[in-house]
Amino acid sequence: MTAALEGIRVLDLTRVLAGPYCSMILGDLGAEVIKVEAPGGSDETRTWGPPFKEGVSAYYLCANRNKKSLTLDLKSTDGKEVLERLVKESDVIINNFKTGTMDRLGIGYDHLKELNPQIVFCSITGFGETGPYKHLPGYDFIIQAMSGLMSITGDDHSGPQKLGVAITDILTGLYACIGIQTALLERERSGEGQKIDLSLYDSAVSSLINIGSNFLMTGKVPDRLGNHHANIVPYQTFRSRDGEMVIAVGNDRQFAQLCAILGQPWLAADARFSRNAGRVENREELSRILQERFLKEDTAFWKSRCQEKHIPFGPIQSLEEVCKDEQLKAREMFLTCEHPKAGDVEMIGSPLKLSRTPVDYKQHPPEAGEHTEEILTRLGYDKNTIHQWKKDHKV
Repeated sequence: MTAALEGIRVLDLTRVLAGPYCSMILGDLGAEVIKVEAPGGSDETRTWGPPFKEGVSAYYLCANRNKKSLTLDLKSTDGKEVLERLVKESDVIINNFKTGTMDRLGIGYDHLKELNPQIVFCSITGFGETGPYKHLPGYDFIIQAMSGLMSITGDDHSGPQKLGVAITDILTGLYACIGIQTALLERERSGEGQKIDLSLYDSAVSSLINIGSNFLMTGKVPDRLGNHHANIVPYQTFRSRDGEMVIAVGNDRQFAQLCAILGQPWLAADARFSRNAGRVENREELSRILQERFLKEDTAFWKSRCQEKHIPFGPIQSLEEVCKDEQLKAREMFLTCEHPKAGDVEMIGSPLKLSRTPVDYKQHPPEAGEHTEEILTRLGYDKNTIHQWKKDHKV
């Protein structure tokens, strides 16, 4: 069966998370991804941990399957020549070097498009390639702080909080996938590639959605609402007798149904609470009343009652519970990959479910330089040259 992106070759010069996450998605969809690192391996996540399994980092494993690994010294003439050969027969090149680094190495977009006018060149930086911050390094934590995301995460007691994962890296990786595939589609019409300039900062600010829109409309700096919703009530966490859960009431009809489940139908008739706008204004009083009732039963009881009445509900699950979830098993969201060094490793699968061209997991996350000889041989380099380059630490 032909994969969706079969025939597309991607040169991945990225490291850590945003770029590798993007290229892994492209690899999952069938693109040939060649991960290019400095000799010995230059993706820092190879050493980030614990945990490790037989010296292999769990962090590295999470974003690097379905790739081959080539090591090159891009500062050397020979390393640059190899990359240029690859560019001539590739479709996409992704990098997340600091702004200007690719140009200083002599492999910037203007040069590479002369070698291959159809190349799609994706640059991922902290702040973009224009503007006064363009030379600043960008890290997810810093971007979460600067973008406003931390200012609206947490509550008055906790202070500003970051998300538990590097969300701006993930968002930027997803935007990179969208941009790359858009450029490839447009290339079908024009016959030309183009450059994509992506920044973590821009991506993070784009995710402010309704909170950003609220501020732009009113000029009012939003409060940190913790697990409450700025525009909808009740849309928050509650404690049950044995755990915690989320109730997400999206309209007045659902609120009336919830009140019936709670045995408190009078709440839906109360002028303070009958409409969402009133519930937002009186959120503290309503939340207190609801919380008192929810504490009287277990989570499983509320789950059953809410699901019967189609009230959006979710228990707050630990990762142990997530990994045992029957829904996720049915969706094949966990897989076991055989790694030559670490043995069998469990990984999170792809959420992309395509009917005719399904995602496939063909290649374990590679060791640094694992496919160097294979790739160089395919490019026409002889074994003596490759051996010498290895001795000289050029590959």
